[in-house]
Amino acid sequence: MTQTKQAARAKSNQRQLKPPSQARAIHRIFLLSPANAGGLRAKMIMSENARFILARRLRNDGVPLGELFSFISGLYFRGKLAYARVFASPPAGVPGIFVITAGRGLVSPDALMTHDEMMEIADVPVDATDPRYREPLERDAQELSRKAGKRCEIVLLGSIATAKYVEPLLGIFDERLLFPSAFVGRGDMSRGGLMLRSVREGAELGYEPVGSAIRHGPRPPKLPKIRYT
Repeated sequence: MTQTKQAARAKSNQRQLKPPSQARAIHRIFLLSPANAGGLRAKMIMSENARFILARRLRNDGVPLGELFSFISGLYFRGKLAYARVFASPPAGVPGIFVITAGRGLVSPDALMTHDEMMEIADVPVDATDPRYREPLERDAQELSRKAGKRCEIVLLGSIATAKYVEPLLGIFDERLLFPSAFVGRGDMSRGGLMLRSVREGAELGYEPVGSAIRHGPRPPKLPKIRYT
């Protein structure tokens, strides 16, 4: 086989291996699942007795939601936020990142949250059967769908194994609702590390439609250690 034919076949193979959603995407918006506002680290920062700087900021002027959830969740939310900031490509005039919240719908990660607002979020369960959670989420998702348009992909950076995110969102975004294929079978820490690695390497993950996805799968091999030079 000549070098010209070999090069042509290599290019053809590269096109075939490229994730279909990335090949046709025009715009892409990310929805980030929330940190556990009722967990130990959330209770720590919302305690009236907390004296560390982030807790004092929360009680005084407020803290951006993304920074707050990164503290509460650690590696997983930090990975989601860093990944979305790098790879979001929204339509003009539409934000590229939203955080799913309990009772407040879709919120910008840059929105300031006060102590009282965080207490309100912690009081609402992330449960698709609870209207306090579901109705604000569906309201904001419908508005986002209208503004983003039919050719914008919506990528959920969160679990699809339960109904709490999928059920409210799938009926609104339908085939536009995607998730990273590499999430299947991974725990939260592994997903966080995977996304931070993608940011470091400048390599976006592949996506597939949530509606037709396998929601449970075998645990994939551990990520190889990053070797710094």
